[in-house]
Amino acid sequence: MLRQCRDDGQVRLSTFIPWKIKKRGARTVVLWPDGAAEVPGTTARTLDQPLLVALARAFYWQHLLDEGVVASGSEIARREGLHHSTVNELLRLTLLEPALIQAILAGKQPRCMSLLWFQRNPLPTDWAAQREVVAGFDA
Repeated sequence: MLRQCRDDGQVRLSTFIPWKIKKRGARTVVLWPDGAAEVPGTTARTLDQPLLVALARAFYWQHLLDEGVVASGSEIARREGLHHSTVNELLRLTLLEPALIQAILAGKQPRCMSLLWFQRNPLPTDWAAQREVVAGFDA
């Protein structure tokens, strides 16, 4: 990450991602720093931005609840201008098995697992049962 100070006293942060995009024949290929090459759209490394944002919000809200900053999901909803059911749906993401959370953060979750999927198909709170549901995606 690069940090630059401006004349007006503000700080500007820039992030550098060391990858290159090359043309190989008719295909576009992403070259990672480790030398691995990927064709966009065919890789399992697709980050689901809405799901990542929802996870971040859910864990932040859970932190607020744990610290006593807010008393309930309804109070969070009021503060955020959201419907209370939306907040409660997202808070369920904090109950995911840690390995599943890591897979989502790495972009290695099953393709059909998205924020919309979680909203329509709540996973059980038991981690072993969650693993069974996720294992069924690969079948």
